[in-house]
Amino acid sequence: MLEIASFSDFSIETIVAHGFLTISELAAQLGRDRREVEKQVSRGRIPGHKIDGEWRFHPTEITHWLEQELRGFNSEELVVVENSQGDTEGDAEIPVSSLLKLETVEVPLEARTKRSVFETLLEVAGRTWQIWEPAQILQAVLERESVYSTAFENGVAIPHPRNAMPQALGESVVAFGRTFSGIPCGAPNRGLTDIFFLVVCRDSRTHLRVLARLGRMLHHPGFIESLREADTSAATYELICAADRELAGG
Repeated sequence: MLEIASFSDFSIETIVAHGFLTISELAAQLGRDRREVEKQVSRGRIPGHKIDGEWRFHPTEITHWLEQELRGFNSEELVVVENSQGDTEGDAEIPVSSLLKLETVEVPLEARTKRSVFETLLEVAGRTWQIWEPAQILQAVLERESVYSTAFENGVAIPHPRNAMPQALGESVVAFGRTFSGIPCGAPNRGLTDIFFLVVCRDSRTHLRVLARLGRMLHHPGFIESLREADTSAATYELICAADRELAGG
């Protein structure tokens, strides 16, 4: 857990420049009661800073904390996070499929190791011509994995950089790949992973909205099983787009 800082760690200029959140703003973003959030912060479960007697929250720290917490959110909580992100790249109604293209779906994905999955997915994403610095993005994805694996116990992984990368790509991109055999990727209980969504965004709001929508898709009954049954890139693309449309506005 991040260490709680004191007022002396931040100047007023820094607070203003980085757009620190108030506890009320954070509660609204999480869709939770202000008192509940304040209790969680006081217990050190949410990274915050006591500044001049008031809690303040650094947006980047909250993004890092929230993307990890999303794994345990239910569908209703994911909807709140998704809807709280404001203006983002792509279509807010269909945040995943508006950034996913037919050419960024690869089934089967020819890779046998965790690193080769990421390398191949970046090549697939590069078909959009929006990946300007693939080596830099790959390094960021690997660094994110070293902090905490993005693989779930259901055989799905959502690799992504820990921070937005506006300097490394022209537009935010989502790519998908499915290997025909499972790969060790750090999933709980040493489970194998065969379904991969690569998410590379230019800003944190788009990043969180896409992660929240993907989380809702994974909760959707039968979605993962359908992904494993789709045997072509085109069929998989249509399946993902249909699931995204079904959740639109929900």
